[in-house]
Amino acid sequence: MSVYSHEPLLPEMLTASCGVGLVRAGSHAPSQNGIDKESQPIRYYQAPSPSITLIGWAFNGVIEWSSLLGQCVAHKLLLLPSSTLQQRCGPTTNLPSSICFNTVSMAPKEITVESLEGLLYDDTKVKVAGVDVDGALRGKLISKDKFMSVAAEGFGFCSVIFGWDMHDMTYFRELKISNQENGYHDMIAVPDLQSYRRIPWEGHVPFFLVTFLDPDTREPICACPRGLLKTAVSKLEAEGYGAMAGAEYEFYQFKTPAGPHQATAAYLQNNPPQALPSLTEGMFGYSLTRPVHNQDYYYEIFDSCRDFRCGIEGWHTESGPGVFEAALEYGEIAQMADKASLFKYVVKSVATKHGITPCFMAKPRYGLPGNSGHMHVSIVDKAGKNMLARESKDESAKWSDISGLSDLGRHFLAGILEGLPDVMPLVAPTINSYKRLVENFWAPVTVSWGLEHRAASIRLIAPPTSKPGATRFEIRVPGADANPFFVLSAVLALGWRGVQKKLEIPCPPLGRGQDVGGTSDQGARLAKSLKEANRRFMAKESIAREVFGDDFVEHYGGTREHEIRLWDEAVTDWEVKSTAWRLAGLIVGFQEHILQAITLLAANVEVCDTLWVLANLREYVIMVTVPMEKSMRNTYEIMGSPPGPF
Repeated sequence: MSVYSHEPLLPEMLTASCGVGLVRAGSHAPSQNGIDKESQPIRYYQAPSPSITLIGWAFNGVIEWSSLLGQCVAHKLLLLPSSTLQQRCGPTTNLPSSICFNTVSMAPKEITVESLEGLLYDDTKVKVAGVDVDGALRGKLISKDKFMSVAAEGFGFCSVIFGWDMHDMTYFRELKISNQENGYHDMIAVPDLQSYRRIPWEGHVPFFLVTFLDPDTREPICACPRGLLKTAVSKLEAEGYGAMAGAEYEFYQFKTPAGPHQATAAYLQNNPPQALPSLTEGMFGYSLTRPVHNQDYYYEIFDSCRDFRCGIEGWHTESGPGVFEAALEYGEIAQMADKASLFKYVVKSVATKHGITPCFMAKPRYGLPGNSGHMHVSIVDKAGKNMLARESKDESAKWSDISGLSDLGRHFLAGILEGLPDVMPLVAPTINSYKRLVENFWAPVTVSWGLEHRAASIRLIAPPTSKPGATRFEIRVPGADANPFFVLSAVLALGWRGVQKKLEIPCPPLGRGQDVGGTSDQGARLAKSLKEANRRFMAKESIAREVFGDDFVEHYGGTREHEIRLWDEAVTDWEVKSTAWRLAGLIVGFQEHILQAITLLAANVEVCDTLWVLANLREYVIMVTVPMEKSMRNTYEIMGSPPGPF
């Protein structure tokens, strides 16, 4: 790899391969040969691989390929096409051997503290963020000087983000990591330099993820999502294996209401959530025309994800009003978890600009499908070979579904199936999660599996429906509300436990045409509520304790107890509606019974005075009860339809 020094007035700088040159533009337009007479000096890196062209070094700041166009704009650089390197400009020097470039992103394969100065040369600030137990990013903007001083050893970050819920309400029961006794002390947040990105919708400010360490042990704190997944991955790496993953997210989208309450949050303070209008109406999955109605938003999401290194592989409408689905580009499992978390960050950030509110709740609307968060997982060796695929078809397999699945894959599947009921709070973390996991809504509700079976908890994707190298498990239980780090940690930990213990698959596959709960479904029913799931998760004999340890189970289980208590104390609109409508029903019923009784009496009474009294009584009943009925019905026309029959 060489550095080419370019001086003013020299001919166009061209690359030796497929041809992109970068030239810094001055105040005048470039001349025909591509160099502006007022241009500033610039140096170029030519990468050694024929598939890589050129990286410009403007003011000593490396321009990353994934955000090259944005950087060109930011640094006033012009992209110039070329086929050959016509002239070398200036002397050639060698780069440090530690610097090399990835053919996909054109960023250094390994960023070091020493290379940061060049990487951030033209920057003044850096954004950093970590992930809390709910999967939310918690971070801040810091000066570049501050970042440079803490890049190696980390910096203090208040532990309270592990001591409160997603609404910043401290947990009812104080937990070990952060509490009053330890003063909500600081953790150590260590930047992961390999997570480097630039935020395209915020002026390409540099961005790094952090991992949270215990200040005394310098080990990841027990509840740090990135740390938990790193621990799970390290167990496979110790045996010479790795893991690949992919993620799919469905989510509803709503229009931000116009009017005096422009912000959705402010609007919802005075209006029910059902009043939010959907981005589009009706049910039409895989529509080519519906995205056209919001095409600027639709394409900006796709492009921003690409530029932010959480690229989308497939992007389409899903069945439901205003529902989109994204399949993210698969990759190494820890990086996939990062991408999944950052994908939501992209969507929420871009949506705000377009007056749209995305919703990743598992079940936002009654009577409609929920939002899934399916995860695909495979195991590979050091060379990247898929270890779930069988070399040749097993004609004597217990079930034909696993004839193409390796022995390691069978044990891995058995481990997931055996442990799934014990880790449900990790894959279905909220009260609302269990509204999605109900029969007849394309969501799994039992410990089940099957080859290409979309009703099962675990869908096996293997030959003959896929090529051997694409053999994988699709975990279909998680919703879009789940923390991707915890989901993937659970899959890896349970699956690897199955491999180590050589577990056997505990139940037969779902039969073709069989839905969950059918005659061929012999799997146990998964928890129907977070309370039930968390009780099993925290039990002394729980497999969760075996694979994650007591500290994590006690902390995370404590956070779910908090959620459960909030739900137990909540008075929902369903309860209010249900009671009010029953009262309205009693009034209507009372009126009808009284009128029937009066009519019956009037038909059998011959005394004129008595008839007159009864007739007036009838009018009185109507006068009193009809306005009450109308009042109740008018009230609940605003609140919505009744929750059920009277």
